[in-house]
Parts: sequence; structure tokens; C-alpha cells
Amino acid sequence: MEVNEKLVQQLADLARLEFSEQETTEIKGDLQRMITFVEKLNELDTTNVKPLLHMTADGNALRADKVVPSVTREEGLKNAPAASDQYFKVPKVIKK
Repeated sequence: MEVNEKLVQQLADLARLEFSEQETTEIKGDLQRMITFVEKLNELDTTNVKPLLHMTADGNALRADKVVPSVTREEGLKNAPAASDQYFKVPKVIKK
């Protein structure tokens, strides 16, 4: 693939960047080197290589779910400024 000024300008427009002539020349060279490197990788035979799904063999370290004592509904509603027997009462915020 050939990197030209039109491609660099197109990428700059997509990224909402502006480059001077010198920067455009430098970026064009950098992009060409990157594309050449990727094309070189395409020459490798990867027929028997399995896809890499995870970087390490480590799994998720999950803790076991345990039921622990918590605040009862009555204790939670005891200090509420306004509550019914089951819920907190809050001011209406949506007007119709």
C-alpha cells in the first residue's frame, strides 16, 4: 500500500488535525514504515498458530457469594425524614 498526501490529509480530517508541510512529510514516512512492517508480518505462516484469546492463563479471582447480616427494612427506615411502612418518601421531581 502506498501512502500519499491525499491519504495523510484524509486521516488528518478524520482525526480533526492540521499538519504543516513538514509534519505531513514526516507522517507520510512514518505511516509508510508502519504499513511496510504490517505487510512483512503477513508473510509469516500462521496456519498452525492458535488465536490468542488471553494474555495470561490466569482466571478471574472471584470471591464466593455469602449471605451476611444486613440492615433490616425497619432499621433503614427508622431515621428517614419521611417514610411509609415499607419505602422512603421523597419529593416529586417529574412534573406532568
